[in-house]
Amino acid sequence: MNRRGYEWRLKERTLLLGERTLIMGILNVTPDSFSDGGRYDDPDRAFARAVELEDAGADIIDVGAESTRPGSERVSEAEELRRLIPVLRRLRDKLSIPISVDTYKSVVAEKALETGAEIINDPSALTFDPLLARTVGQHNAGFVINHMRGTPESWGKLPPMKDPINGIAADLDAGVHRAVRAGVDRARIVIDPGLGFGKRREQNSEILAQLPFLARLELPIMVGPSRKAFLSQWHKSPDEPCPFEIMTASAITAAILGGAHIVRVHEVKDLKAVVQLADQILSFSGIEDSSASPASRGQSGGSESRRPRTGPPRDRRPGDAIGSSPSGPLNPRNPR
Repeated sequence: MNRRGYEWRLKERTLLLGERTLIMGILNVTPDSFSDGGRYDDPDRAFARAVELEDAGADIIDVGAESTRPGSERVSEAEELRRLIPVLRRLRDKLSIPISVDTYKSVVAEKALETGAEIINDPSALTFDPLLARTVGQHNAGFVINHMRGTPESWGKLPPMKDPINGIAADLDAGVHRAVRAGVDRARIVIDPGLGFGKRREQNSEILAQLPFLARLELPIMVGPSRKAFLSQWHKSPDEPCPFEIMTASAITAAILGGAHIVRVHEVKDLKAVVQLADQILSFSGIEDSSASPASRGQSGGSESRRPRTGPPRDRRPGDAIGSSPSGPLNPRNPR
């Protein structure tokens, strides 16, 4: 299987996907997230954390203001906005990398995109709020469609999926078609199989093993195994906490070797070297892309002038972006 190259069009720039794996750093501004709830709900602490993630090598910051941990309850639009908007205002024009917002609500997405976000990361694959896709399309934003079964409140009661990868592929394909019909350019879409989102623990490993199957949808793939509960099933020492970063590293390596273009993680500093090693293995395995678009071959970041941020300038990382969004349309399906 080849990891194909793509040009991911965002609101204000285009990212190259495929030359190397991009890292999406997680910034939860919630009081109840699984591992970091309440740590970054203050806008100043959130700002400091976002800068820390960027300095550590994140290519994207993903801000979440509503927890989707198993058993969590939904919050109102007003509460999600109360948590989110002050943080986005604090971050606006202060980072050189794009900001993503993890939400399924169209009203929240609208306000987020008006306050500097360039990507909406929908955990529900458009099953919660069908108006979300129209909002994304109107703002020409990037869009991550993440697979979810049921709701976080019901996950513990769901039976195993009978055919996980085929079921996920069919559901994601349906979500993509809904998004395109609502006005989202296919070149702005990334898909995510949604590890842990309503899947039984043992089936997440099966999904990682069969990840190359999702390449048939001809879209970039993001995978987020970071600190997911299924990673703890191999931890047999009840007196010690699960070493989630070690387990996450294993899952990230599997995802990259299976064709993932983006990985979503909590600790960028600890995992960047893991991503780089997996990319190197990929480059020697014959999986590295030989069918990338001409724009993405032989480039290492192009001539983009990135947005300013406070603090001393730093060297750009290769492969981050190729500039602001082009005026002409991109081919949403790269040539074989």
